[in-house]
Amino acid sequence: MSTASELSTVRHASGGATDALRRSNLATVLGLVHREGALSRSDLTRLTGLNRSTVGALVGELSGLGLVEVDETPPTGAGSGAPAPRGRPSPLVRVSDRVAAVAVNPEVDAVIVGLVGLGGRVLKRIRVETASARSVAETVALASAGIAGMLAGETGVRIAGIGVAVPGQVRLSDGMVREATHFGWVDEPLARMLAETTGLRVWAANAAVLGLRAESAFGAGRGIDDLVYLIGGASGIGGGAISGGRLLTGAAGYAGEFGHTFVRSDGRACSCGARGCLEAEVTQAELLGAVGLDSAHAAALADELVASDEPSARAVVAAQYEALRIATRNAVNVFNPSVVVLGGFLAALHRAALAHGSADLLDGVIHSSRDGVVVAEAQLGTDQMLIGAAELVFSDLIADPAHVLAA
Repeated sequence: MSTASELSTVRHASGGATDALRRSNLATVLGLVHREGALSRSDLTRLTGLNRSTVGALVGELSGLGLVEVDETPPTGAGSGAPAPRGRPSPLVRVSDRVAAVAVNPEVDAVIVGLVGLGGRVLKRIRVETASARSVAETVALASAGIAGMLAGETGVRIAGIGVAVPGQVRLSDGMVREATHFGWVDEPLARMLAETTGLRVWAANAAVLGLRAESAFGAGRGIDDLVYLIGGASGIGGGAISGGRLLTGAAGYAGEFGHTFVRSDGRACSCGARGCLEAEVTQAELLGAVGLDSAHAAALADELVASDEPSARAVVAAQYEALRIATRNAVNVFNPSVVVLGGFLAALHRAALAHGSADLLDGVIHSSRDGVVVAEAQLGTDQMLIGAAELVFSDLIADPAHVLAA
């Protein structure tokens, strides 16, 4: 983060260095308002270390770009909670509601399309149910139709791009889906195809990693520097880890495949070709079937599992929970997080298992690694993949606002 004194020094440097510093400072201010919500200009001065006039100029530029709005008469006490200075109130800065990202999340049973505003607000959501997994071309066609329908009534909203949360391995550099086993996709240029169809810039990444990004920015992982995240859905199980405040991506962006953690030597065949993977042993479909629900009623799964006194249903919960416990134990022993976040149907499984008297999820973790670890449920619900996909777009926008909006 730049300080006011650094800015004064750089002003006498080359134009290129000054422009780079200005972009960095714009990114800092916009990123704060995006993540923290409405902040007063005095809050921004305090949080950035920049002087008041510099912050004022940066806010003015962001306002001119249509990225933030400035309320010159904020209510007393607004902003981050710091006491308002005496005299004239400091103007309140909030993200504009006229800039948004499109988010797409293909699942084996549906294609979900959303419109997400700065600040992680899901403004619209469309879910198109499908009978089975589809080809990439079919998925792109469904997503494009959903996007066109969703944006048809929108006027005055600038779309910064499209983010796609893919339940599979995605090469971050170009959005190539290297492998999505539940769809049968291998080396499919999903991002390029969707960009050609819509005329918008497209980013794509692993869905579970994007769920982690969303929860880290706006949900259960907010402010947590060391975090393990596991999520289960119709397309399997994924996750990711944050260590020392940094998302662990691996050499090519494929880190966090907790769904393929080995949990049972005599286990079921997995879609990846191995046996005994976590996502082969722990499935949403089996849990839904155990209590007589279908995929459309997945939101009610936790309540039904907790309430069920059927021995067969409880046996399914116990078996799946044991597999989840093994995978979680391995993750905690390896990454030493302070928080484990469970999303999707894994949260329902955890809640039901504890209600039925099962052991703690962290049972068996090395004693020293277990100290202080909290198990939490994801807070963003069904919005987390859309919010995470939008973060792909907003990260690029925040890094260089003027350039992205001009593209």
